[in-house]
Amino acid sequence: MSPNKPPAIRPPLQEENSTTYHEAKCPGRTVNEGYRKGEDRISIGHAVEEGVKAGGQNDKESGGESAGSFSNRKQEATETQTLQPAESAVAANAKPTPKKGTKTKPGPKRKAQGKTQPNRKVTDYYPVRRSSRKSKKELQTEEKKRIDELIESGKEEGMKIDFIDGKGRGVIATRHFHRGEFVVEYHGDLIEITDAKKREAVYAQDPSTGCYMYYFQYLSKTYCVDATKETNRLGRLINHSKCGNCQTKLHDIDGTPHLILVALRDIKAGEELLYDYGDRSKASIEAHPWLKH
Repeated sequence: MSPNKPPAIRPPLQEENSTTYHEAKCPGRTVNEGYRKGEDRISIGHAVEEGVKAGGQNDKESGGESAGSFSNRKQEATETQTLQPAESAVAANAKPTPKKGTKTKPGPKRKAQGKTQPNRKVTDYYPVRRSSRKSKKELQTEEKKRIDELIESGKEEGMKIDFIDGKGRGVIATRHFHRGEFVVEYHGDLIEITDAKKREAVYAQDPSTGCYMYYFQYLSKTYCVDATKETNRLGRLINHSKCGNCQTKLHDIDGTPHLILVALRDIKAGEELLYDYGDRSKASIEAHPWLKH
Protein backbone atom coordinates (compact mmCIF):
# COMPACT_ATOMS: atom_id res chain seq x y z
CA MET A 1 0.00 0.00 0.00
CA SER A 2 1.57 3.23 -1.04
CA PRO A 3 1.46 6.11 1.29
CA ASN A 4 0.35 8.36 -1.42
CA LYS A 5 -2.81 6.35 -2.21
CA PRO A 6 -5.71 7.57 -0.25
CA PRO A 7 -7.64 4.97 1.76
CA ALA A 8 -10.94 3.72 0.48
CA ILE A 9 -13.85 5.46 1.97
CA ARG A 10 -16.35 3.07 3.78
CA PRO A 11 -19.92 4.08 3.47
CA PRO A 12 -21.47 5.04 6.73
CA LEU A 13 -23.29 2.47 8.89
CA GLN A 14 -26.47 4.32 8.52
CA GLU A 15 -26.53 3.46 4.84
CA GLU A 16 -26.12 -0.30 5.56
CA ASN A 17 -28.88 -0.24 8.07
CA SER A 18 -31.19 1.82 5.92
CA THR A 19 -34.06 0.27 4.08
CA THR A 20 -32.90 1.56 0.72
CA TYR A 21 -29.60 -0.17 1.13
CA HIS A 22 -31.21 -3.39 2.15
CA GLU A 23 -33.58 -3.37 -0.75
CA ALA A 24 -30.71 -2.79 -3.14
CA LYS A 25 -28.61 -5.62 -1.76
CA CYS A 26 -31.43 -8.11 -0.95
CA PRO A 27 -34.31 -7.53 -3.31
CA GLY A 28 -37.61 -9.21 -2.26
CA ARG A 29 -36.76 -9.49 1.50
CA THR A 30 -38.02 -7.24 4.18
CA VAL A 31 -35.97 -5.69 6.86
CA ASN A 32 -37.72 -7.63 9.63
CA GLU A 33 -36.70 -10.99 8.12
CA GLY A 34 -33.11 -9.88 8.08
CA TYR A 35 -33.31 -8.97 11.73
CA ARG A 36 -34.75 -12.34 12.51
CA LYS A 37 -31.84 -14.11 10.84
CA GLY A 38 -29.45 -11.94 12.78
CA GLU A 39 -31.25 -12.77 15.96
CA ASP A 40 -30.94 -16.47 15.09
CA ARG A 41 -27.23 -16.10 14.61
CA ILE A 42 -26.92 -14.28 17.91
CA SER A 43 -28.94 -16.95 19.74
CA ILE A 44 -26.85 -19.76 18.21
CA GLY A 45 -23.71 -17.94 19.28
CA HIS A 46 -25.04 -17.56 22.78
CA ALA A 47 -25.93 -21.30 22.89
CA VAL A 48 -22.40 -22.29 21.83
CA GLU A 49 -20.87 -20.05 24.45
CA GLU A 50 -23.17 -21.44 27.15
CA GLY A 51 -22.24 -25.01 26.10
CA VAL A 52 -18.52 -24.21 26.36
CA LYS A 53 -19.01 -22.63 29.77
CA ALA A 54 -21.06 -25.60 30.99
CA GLY A 55 -18.36 -28.02 29.81
CA GLY A 56 -15.69 -26.12 31.68
CA GLN A 57 -17.77 -25.98 34.80
CA ASN A 58 -18.43 -29.74 34.63
CA ASP A 59 -14.73 -30.40 34.21
CA LYS A 60 -14.01 -28.28 37.24
CA GLU A 61 -16.68 -30.03 39.29
CA SER A 62 -15.48 -33.49 38.20
CA GLY A 63 -11.95 -32.57 39.04
CA GLY A 64 -13.05 -31.25 42.43
CA GLU A 65 -15.10 -34.37 43.11
CA SER A 66 -12.22 -36.69 42.29
CA ALA A 67 -9.91 -34.84 44.65
CA GLY A 68 -12.58 -34.70 47.32
CA SER A 69 -13.43 -38.38 46.93
CA PHE A 70 -9.77 -39.35 47.34
CA SER A 71 -9.51 -37.38 50.56
CA ASN A 72 -12.81 -38.86 51.78
CA ARG A 73 -11.54 -42.41 51.15
CA LYS A 74 -8.45 -41.69 53.21
CA GLN A 75 -10.60 -40.41 56.08
CA GLU A 76 -12.90 -43.48 55.92
CA ALA A 77 -9.89 -45.81 56.01
CA THR A 78 -8.57 -44.16 59.17
CA GLU A 79 -12.02 -44.23 60.77
CA THR A 80 -12.41 -47.98 60.08
CA GLN A 81 -8.98 -48.61 61.62
CA THR A 82 -9.95 -46.69 64.79
CA LEU A 83 -13.38 -48.38 65.02
CA GLN A 84 -12.03 -51.94 64.74
CA PRO A 85 -10.96 -52.23 68.43
CA ALA A 86 -14.29 -50.80 69.63
CA GLU A 87 -16.24 -53.15 67.37
CA SER A 88 -14.19 -56.13 68.60
CA ALA A 89 -14.95 -55.18 72.24
CA VAL A 90 -18.66 -54.97 71.46
CA ALA A 91 -18.49 -58.34 69.70
CA ALA A 92 -16.77 -59.88 72.76
CA ASN A 93 -19.46 -58.56 75.11
CA ALA A 94 -22.30 -59.59 72.82
CA LYS A 95 -24.11 -62.84 73.78
CA PRO A 96 -23.68 -65.71 71.34
CA THR A 97 -26.74 -66.43 69.28
CA PRO A 98 -28.27 -69.85 70.11
CA LYS A 99 -27.90 -72.54 67.50
CA LYS A 100 -30.90 -74.07 65.86
CA GLY A 101 -32.32 -77.06 67.69
CA THR A 102 -30.94 -76.05 71.12
CA LYS A 103 -33.35 -75.22 73.92
CA THR A 104 -32.97 -71.88 75.61
CA LYS A 105 -34.12 -71.12 79.12
CA PRO A 106 -37.08 -68.79 79.15
CA GLY A 107 -36.44 -65.47 80.79
CA PRO A 108 -38.40 -64.22 83.79
CA LYS A 109 -41.94 -63.38 82.93
CA ARG A 110 -42.84 -59.76 83.28
CA LYS A 111 -45.77 -58.98 85.44
CA ALA A 112 -48.69 -57.68 83.53
CA GLN A 113 -49.26 -54.04 84.14
CA GLY A 114 -52.56 -52.98 85.57
CA LYS A 115 -54.93 -55.06 87.66
CA THR A 116 -53.84 -58.65 88.34
CA GLN A 117 -56.44 -61.37 88.51
CA PRO A 118 -56.81 -62.92 92.00
CA ASN A 119 -55.97 -66.57 92.53
CA ARG A 120 -59.03 -68.74 92.05
CA LYS A 121 -60.02 -71.64 94.28
CA VAL A 122 -61.11 -75.06 93.15
CA THR A 123 -64.44 -74.42 94.82
CA ASP A 124 -65.03 -71.56 92.39
CA TYR A 125 -65.33 -74.12 89.61
CA TYR A 126 -66.53 -77.25 91.42
CA PRO A 127 -69.08 -77.51 94.24
CA VAL A 128 -67.92 -78.60 97.68
CA ARG A 129 -68.61 -82.28 98.23
CA ARG A 130 -69.15 -83.10 101.87
CA SER A 131 -68.17 -86.60 102.86
CA SER A 132 -70.91 -88.67 104.48
CA ARG A 133 -68.29 -90.65 106.41
CA LYS A 134 -68.03 -89.75 110.09
CA SER A 135 -64.73 -89.20 111.84
CA LYS A 136 -63.43 -91.52 114.54
CA LYS A 137 -64.18 -88.97 117.23
CA GLU A 138 -67.77 -88.58 116.04
CA LEU A 139 -68.26 -92.36 116.07
CA GLN A 140 -66.87 -92.61 119.60
CA THR A 141 -69.16 -89.84 120.81
CA GLU A 142 -72.21 -91.52 119.30
CA GLU A 143 -71.26 -94.90 120.80
CA LYS A 144 -70.82 -93.35 124.25
CA LYS A 145 -74.25 -91.77 124.08
CA ARG A 146 -75.77 -95.10 123.10
CA ILE A 147 -74.09 -96.91 126.04
CA ASP A 148 -75.19 -94.16 128.42
CA GLU A 149 -78.80 -94.69 127.38
CA LEU A 150 -78.55 -98.48 127.76
CA ILE A 151 -77.00 -98.24 131.22
CA GLU A 152 -79.42 -95.62 132.52
CA SER A 153 -82.44 -97.43 131.08
CA GLY A 154 -81.26 -100.87 132.25
CA LYS A 155 -81.92 -102.52 128.84
CA GLU A 156 -80.17 -105.88 128.37
CA GLU A 157 -80.80 -107.31 124.90
CA GLY A 158 -79.22 -110.10 122.87
CA MET A 159 -78.75 -112.59 125.73
CA LYS A 160 -80.66 -115.04 127.97
CA ILE A 161 -80.17 -117.14 131.13
CA ASP A 162 -79.46 -120.86 130.65
CA PHE A 163 -78.38 -123.78 132.83
CA ILE A 164 -74.73 -124.89 132.27
CA ASP A 165 -73.51 -128.36 133.37
CA GLY A 166 -71.00 -128.14 136.20
CA LYS A 167 -71.59 -124.40 136.67
CA GLY A 168 -75.25 -123.82 137.24
CA ARG A 169 -76.71 -120.69 135.75
CA GLY A 170 -75.02 -118.94 132.87
CA VAL A 171 -75.72 -116.38 130.12
CA ILE A 172 -75.97 -117.31 126.42
CA ALA A 173 -75.74 -114.86 123.49
CA THR A 174 -78.86 -114.76 121.31
CA ARG A 175 -77.34 -112.56 118.60
CA HIS A 176 -73.98 -111.76 117.06
CA PHE A 177 -71.73 -109.32 118.96
CA HIS A 178 -68.89 -107.59 117.17
CA ARG A 179 -65.47 -107.13 118.70
CA GLY A 180 -65.40 -104.14 121.07
CA GLU A 181 -69.22 -103.89 121.22
CA PHE A 182 -71.00 -103.19 124.48
CA VAL A 183 -72.61 -106.36 125.87
CA VAL A 184 -73.93 -105.69 129.37
CA GLU A 185 -73.28 -103.79 132.61
CA TYR A 186 -72.07 -105.49 135.73
CA HIS A 187 -74.74 -103.85 137.81
CA GLY A 188 -74.69 -103.59 141.59
CA ASP A 189 -74.03 -101.28 144.51
CA LEU A 190 -71.05 -98.94 143.93
CA ILE A 191 -69.26 -98.64 147.27
CA GLU A 192 -65.83 -97.62 148.54
CA ILE A 193 -63.28 -100.11 149.77
CA THR A 194 -63.95 -99.56 153.51
CA ASP A 195 -67.62 -100.47 153.13
CA ALA A 196 -66.73 -103.34 150.78
CA LYS A 197 -64.49 -104.98 153.42
CA LYS A 198 -67.27 -104.82 156.01
CA ARG A 199 -69.77 -106.48 153.65
CA GLU A 200 -67.27 -109.12 152.60
CA ALA A 201 -66.74 -110.10 156.26
CA VAL A 202 -70.50 -110.54 156.68
CA TYR A 203 -70.85 -112.62 153.49
CA ALA A 204 -67.99 -114.93 154.58
CA GLN A 205 -70.05 -116.13 157.55
CA ASP A 206 -72.67 -117.72 155.21
CA PRO A 207 -71.13 -120.40 152.90
CA SER A 208 -74.26 -120.45 150.72
CA THR A 209 -73.71 -116.84 149.74
CA GLY A 210 -71.78 -116.51 146.52
CA CYS A 211 -69.04 -113.99 145.80
CA TYR A 212 -70.32 -111.18 143.54
CA MET A 213 -67.99 -108.36 144.62
CA TYR A 214 -65.77 -106.76 141.99
CA TYR A 215 -62.93 -104.41 143.04
CA PHE A 216 -61.37 -101.81 140.76
CA GLN A 217 -59.51 -98.49 140.84
CA TYR A 218 -60.79 -95.27 139.37
CA LEU A 219 -58.97 -91.91 139.57
CA SER A 220 -56.46 -93.29 142.13
CA LYS A 221 -59.27 -94.51 144.33
CA THR A 222 -60.47 -98.09 144.99
CA TYR A 223 -64.12 -98.91 144.47
CA CYS A 224 -66.22 -102.05 144.57
CA VAL A 225 -69.38 -103.11 142.77
CA ASP A 226 -71.35 -105.38 145.07
CA ALA A 227 -73.80 -107.52 143.01
CA THR A 228 -74.46 -110.09 145.74
CA LYS A 229 -78.09 -109.10 146.06
CA GLU A 230 -80.33 -111.12 143.75
CA THR A 231 -81.83 -109.04 140.92
CA ASN A 232 -83.03 -109.56 137.36
CA ARG A 233 -79.81 -108.09 135.93
CA LEU A 234 -77.82 -110.53 133.77
CA GLY A 235 -74.29 -109.16 134.18
CA ARG A 236 -73.87 -110.71 137.66
CA LEU A 237 -74.59 -114.21 136.25
CA ILE A 238 -71.84 -114.35 133.60
CA ASN A 239 -69.37 -117.10 134.53
CA HIS A 240 -65.56 -117.06 134.79
CA SER A 241 -63.01 -118.26 132.24
CA LYS A 242 -59.34 -117.40 131.67
CA CYS A 243 -60.09 -117.64 127.95
CA GLY A 244 -63.30 -115.65 128.01
CA ASN A 245 -64.90 -113.82 125.07
CA CYS A 246 -65.63 -110.67 127.12
CA GLN A 247 -63.62 -108.24 129.20
CA THR A 248 -64.42 -105.63 131.82
CA LYS A 249 -64.11 -101.92 131.12
CA LEU A 250 -64.88 -98.71 133.04
CA HIS A 251 -67.43 -96.32 131.60
CA ASP A 252 -67.89 -92.82 133.03
CA ILE A 253 -71.28 -91.10 133.20
CA ASP A 254 -71.16 -87.61 134.73
CA GLY A 255 -68.11 -88.50 136.83
CA THR A 256 -69.55 -91.79 138.13
CA PRO A 257 -67.74 -95.00 137.07
CA HIS A 258 -69.74 -97.94 135.73
CA LEU A 259 -68.32 -101.45 135.24
CA ILE A 260 -69.34 -102.84 131.84
CA LEU A 261 -68.55 -105.91 129.72
CA VAL A 262 -67.55 -105.58 126.06
CA ALA A 263 -66.88 -108.25 123.43
CA LEU A 264 -63.21 -109.26 123.38
CA ARG A 265 -63.74 -110.87 119.97
CA ASP A 266 -66.62 -111.56 117.63
CA ILE A 267 -69.24 -113.63 119.50
CA LYS A 268 -71.66 -115.84 117.63
CA ALA A 269 -75.20 -116.43 118.66
CA GLY A 270 -75.48 -119.49 121.00
CA GLU A 271 -72.07 -118.98 122.66
CA GLU A 272 -71.82 -118.66 126.43
CA LEU A 273 -70.67 -115.26 127.61
CA LEU A 274 -67.53 -115.56 129.78
CA TYR A 275 -64.87 -113.27 131.26
CA ASP A 276 -61.85 -113.56 133.58
CA TYR A 277 -62.63 -112.63 137.20
CA GLY A 278 -58.94 -112.00 137.80
CA ASP A 279 -58.94 -113.51 141.29
CA ARG A 280 -55.81 -115.68 141.79
CA SER A 281 -55.68 -115.85 145.58
CA LYS A 282 -55.25 -119.26 147.28
CA ALA A 283 -58.28 -118.78 149.48
CA SER A 284 -60.50 -117.98 146.51
CA ILE A 285 -59.17 -120.90 144.50
CA GLU A 286 -59.70 -123.28 147.45
CA ALA A 287 -63.26 -122.01 147.88
CA HIS A 288 -63.96 -121.92 144.14
CA PRO A 289 -61.81 -124.44 142.24
CA TRP A 290 -63.35 -123.38 138.87
CA LEU A 291 -61.24 -120.16 139.09
CA LYS A 292 -58.26 -122.26 137.90
CA HIS A 293 -59.77 -122.57 134.42
